[in-house]
Amino acid sequence: MRTVGDGTRPVTGTAAVDAGTPDRAAGSTDKRTDRTAGARTPSRDVELALIDAAERVLVRDGPESVTVRAVAIEAGVAPMGVYNRFGGKDGLVDEVLTRGFLGLRAAVAARGEADPADRLMGSGQRYRQFALSHPAHYLAMFDDAIHQDEQAPGVMRCARESFDELVGHVRYGMVAGALADGDPEEVAQQVWSTVHGAVQLEIKGMLQVPDADRTYRDLLATLYRGLQNGP
Repeated sequence: MRTVGDGTRPVTGTAAVDAGTPDRAAGSTDKRTDRTAGARTPSRDVELALIDAAERVLVRDGPESVTVRAVAIEAGVAPMGVYNRFGGKDGLVDEVLTRGFLGLRAAVAARGEADPADRLMGSGQRYRQFALSHPAHYLAMFDDAIHQDEQAPGVMRCARESFDELVGHVRYGMVAGALADGDPEEVAQQVWSTVHGAVQLEIKGMLQVPDADRTYRDLLATLYRGLQNGP
């Protein structure tokens, strides 16, 4: 059974670029969520410092440790700064989740592959790479690791935009005649459900096979064969 070690890092900075995620300078935090769009922002630098601090606490100490007090101490900011700028913990968490989904979208986006199989398979491989490089973020994004009663519409829009990248890959394959005709969104949902289940099992150390890399490659190949047009 393979388990994923610590291996976590914030979805920012130069290290994140290697996993196909945007760094902060590329605008990974410019897309504001609904809960923070109207908040007071006297200093964007302080906001970014708080989001960076929340990511560090998440990665280093775990989701249960992401509190207003802990993040404020990490950032060297008074706790009231979190409320002034984000409206509270939920608004700050929304920003962390937004970063995560922007990073995931960048990871699964096409790299100019002309062949539909290369485009879809490459996207699937980068999906897994993102998840394994940022397991704390991935679980916060999909597993409610940092509990919220509801997520802001802005976060959900970012999640949808990540999904739309996959829809585009499927549509590209259908137009090229490589994939069987169908509803691109329905097929994309089937693909996403499959790869999400695989990486979730791997992150949680529940795989029952010795070679996770080979198993995942075979999974993508099997999935693609099932979607192909013709015999």
